[in-house]
Amino acid sequence: MTITRLKLERFTAFEALDIKPSPGINVLVGANGTGKTHLMKVAYAACDVSKTDIGFAEKIVRVFMPSGGAIGRLVKRRGESSRCAVRIRRGDRLLRAFFSNHTIAADSAIVRGARRWRTEPIEGVYVPVKEMLANAPGFRSLYAQREIHFEEVYADILDRAYRPALRGPAPGERKRLLTILQKAIDGRVHAKNEEFFLRSRQGNLEFSLLAEGMRKLGLLWLLIQNGTLLEGSVLFWDEPETNLNPKLFGAVVKILLELQRKGVQIFLATHDYAVLKELDLQRKQEDKLVFYSLYREGGEIACQTARAYLDIHPNTIAEAFTNLYDREVERSLGGK
Repeated sequence: MTITRLKLERFTAFEALDIKPSPGINVLVGANGTGKTHLMKVAYAACDVSKTDIGFAEKIVRVFMPSGGAIGRLVKRRGESSRCAVRIRRGDRLLRAFFSNHTIAADSAIVRGARRWRTEPIEGVYVPVKEMLANAPGFRSLYAQREIHFEEVYADILDRAYRPALRGPAPGERKRLLTILQKAIDGRVHAKNEEFFLRSRQGNLEFSLLAEGMRKLGLLWLLIQNGTLLEGSVLFWDEPETNLNPKLFGAVVKILLELQRKGVQIFLATHDYAVLKELDLQRKQEDKLVFYSLYREGGEIACQTARAYLDIHPNTIAEAFTNLYDREVERSLGGK
């Protein structure tokens, strides 16, 4: 069961946000500081607590890392006492959290709907901007034993990457996705003593020697190969274009569209024109693809929804490329 509604009130940068996500691909665009990552993190936290004993408010703290672990610091700053509300819905299940800017401990927050929320667990996967596979050896044990200033999404993604493969041969569709990725990275990924390697015709190459963009594709291969990304799961990917050669965007978008067709709900935050155009060009009529443009209006963050790339408004990415094109034309004309 996918996420069907996200409603935030006075949470971090948002005064009010209410969206009804598509069960397919949800693309978040907007300038820096418009809350794209925050929106994905809070939704991911809700997914993760459906499978663990961690409380929703505690998971929010672990994912956002407010100073001193004070959850009240996540309330939108207004210079006065204020209270925020987070509501995440999956069908008829509703998970809610309420706390004020004076709340310190996560267990002092009010959480409603947690018991019913856990009756149908949902697999959530959050891929952060910073790649972690090359830094994997020893990280999980260090994170478990020491107070190190890393958001929990980094430990979580390693937990999912280390999962062993599913039994038996991969079914046709999953095998096809793995083949596409194997071609892009020229090999397969495996782990030994907590270290990841790319196995190719040239032998085993440790991930610390691979380009960071290739490591991201290797992570996607692992998540498909070990069955983490199956029907009913939710993938959150923050800026997949980071350190990835644009020639590989087509393969990444093809995989994402295929995952969506297989019942994986996807949230994607991007600043890249090529990623948006690949989605626009590769999509089929039946694909469930929605764009969300986050922008500031009157000092507050607003959101516009579009079903097609050309309908995105405002589109800061397209505006930036249009500006570059206009300046290039102007220069070629000698300023005339």
